[in-house]
Amino acid sequence: MNKRIYTVSPFTIVFALIMACMAFVSLKYNYILFIVELSAAIISLCAAIIVDRHFRKYVDSIVKKAFKNVHGFNEEYLDRFKLPVAVTGESDDIIWYNRYFKKQLGKGKNVTGSDITSFLGGVDLSLLADSDGTDIDYDGRSYTVFANHAGNGMVFYFVDCTYYKQLEKEYEDSRTSAAIIVIDSADDLINASEEETTRIVISIEDLLQRWAAMHNALYKRLAGGRYMIIFEEKEIVNMIATKFKILDEIRNIPLDGRTATISVGIGRGCKTLRESEQEARKALEMALGRGGDQVAVRTGESYEFFGGVAPGVEKRSKVRARVISTTLAKAIIDSDKVLIMGHRFSDLDCVGASIGIYGAVVKSFSKHAHIVIDKEKSMAKALVERYESEKGGDVFISPDEALKEVTPKTLLIILDTHSQSMVESEALYTKCSSVVVIDHHRKAVNYINNSIVFYHEPSASSASEMCTELLTYIGDNTVSKSEAEALMAGIMLDTKNFVIKTGVRTFEAAAYLRQKGADNVAVKKLFAGDIAIYREKAQVVSAAQIYKSCAIAEVEKEKKEIRLIAAQSADELLTLSGIKASFVIFVTDRSTVNISARSYGQINVQIVMEKLGGGGHQTMAAVQLSDTTVEKARELLIKALDETIGN
Repeated sequence: MNKRIYTVSPFTIVFALIMACMAFVSLKYNYILFIVELSAAIISLCAAIIVDRHFRKYVDSIVKKAFKNVHGFNEEYLDRFKLPVAVTGESDDIIWYNRYFKKQLGKGKNVTGSDITSFLGGVDLSLLADSDGTDIDYDGRSYTVFANHAGNGMVFYFVDCTYYKQLEKEYEDSRTSAAIIVIDSADDLINASEEETTRIVISIEDLLQRWAAMHNALYKRLAGGRYMIIFEEKEIVNMIATKFKILDEIRNIPLDGRTATISVGIGRGCKTLRESEQEARKALEMALGRGGDQVAVRTGESYEFFGGVAPGVEKRSKVRARVISTTLAKAIIDSDKVLIMGHRFSDLDCVGASIGIYGAVVKSFSKHAHIVIDKEKSMAKALVERYESEKGGDVFISPDEALKEVTPKTLLIILDTHSQSMVESEALYTKCSSVVVIDHHRKAVNYINNSIVFYHEPSASSASEMCTELLTYIGDNTVSKSEAEALMAGIMLDTKNFVIKTGVRTFEAAAYLRQKGADNVAVKKLFAGDIAIYREKAQVVSAAQIYKSCAIAEVEKEKKEIRLIAAQSADELLTLSGIKASFVIFVTDRSTVNISARSYGQINVQIVMEKLGGGGHQTMAAVQLSDTTVEKARELLIKALDETIGN
């Protein structure tokens, strides 16, 4: 029954009484008017009586069915029932309720005719009836609501569980999680004076102790320059909301030409403190693999990352590189053939590193080798064609051809990526049992974890730099002029001609390649583009808009060489005054939108792209969005920037 009909019935009765009074007043002046008004009053009164009787009959039918659903209890019993009970009609309107419902949820008011959903927080009634109870919050109290069908209506029982919900919340808030902290620049402190080292360590430990005290946490110094802090869950929630300001405080410690940073791993949501400590170690490993200066919070199998503003700390020791080169050499010797593969849409760094490793495999180990690449989609076609013309047409093969080459003893070397979803051919990776990974991008969650060698160095400028360093230990005659120029091109691409991400190892690698005959003029020619690409790039740059010191450009139409145009446009936008990061949004087909991101390090574009499902490096990252539009991609990008940068 429509609740609007019976809710106006009282007004109809009042109207009838008023009309009757007016009729008797009109009798003195006009008999006809008296008859009309009296008739209207009688009709209104009859209509109100009929509607009221119909409503009562309607309510009785539903309420009686409702009482049958509670095993024969009558209306008086339900009214004294110690739980709030309400009965609704076919329009979800309340037609009956007991005294406890009126007192607790109705606040003593008459709620007949009110929509029951106003007391349920918008819960779908069809789902509620089929469930074993639904938790809701109403007026500061927590209830578990049970519902049964009663003819055309429903019966609702409200169980007040506020006390137990508060206990549950107190338990969740007080659950402990372990945080393990390391100083990223600990290796640098070895080379500092004892007095300077002591001052830095004391400053960092003082901040960590005050951080722990501020959050009522247990602080403990561990062996090996590590620290552990035990936080309660409610404190972790607060720190996540403020994005772990401790990172900024550590970074602001005054040092002589250096920046102090820490990495933090937190194991959250574990059943025991022991499990939390183990998960915290995994989280810390992930934070360090992403370049440090950040907090990694591991909950189950997922991660949340905060910070990552400072550049990765360069590890000056070459011991690890020498050990890796020895292990790599053994893996090559034990194989019957070697396949070298990079990421999809390969660039100069990917191809340059591949050529460097290819030369070593063929010359130093005399092994059969191929570089696996999709030539049509590569952004380093000039380098591929040049090296192919010098060495022959069997150096580069397609992924389909590579699948036919795989044997049980084939070694697959993956370069410039450590993500399974980003490799040139996932099928090839799956088919090969022996895999080596060499990459410099900050660690992603879905990294390849079944490799026999995982050489990951986020502080390196490029994969070409890492491969050059390995080649210096493999053999002196490994690198020819052609390989040296290919490796140099890769380093120059990822460092923007030695402007960003350059460290001592970068220049040492460049000096080694120069010694092996790398000609900078010849390398520079590999970056040359035609006039058409230059014009397209100029249009993209000129149409860019500024948002929070970030340049955002859009290309809404599919264009030839659009990936190369987008990458170069993003680089070009960084040269503009006041720009801290650049983003170029472009389409590659009707339903796929890509974003190419660049920065000089002030904004970590890797974190921005990860919020959209992509990844990359602190200064160079990207994402591919399916089934979306350029406009929608821009909205998602701005939302990610707001979450990362703030106001």
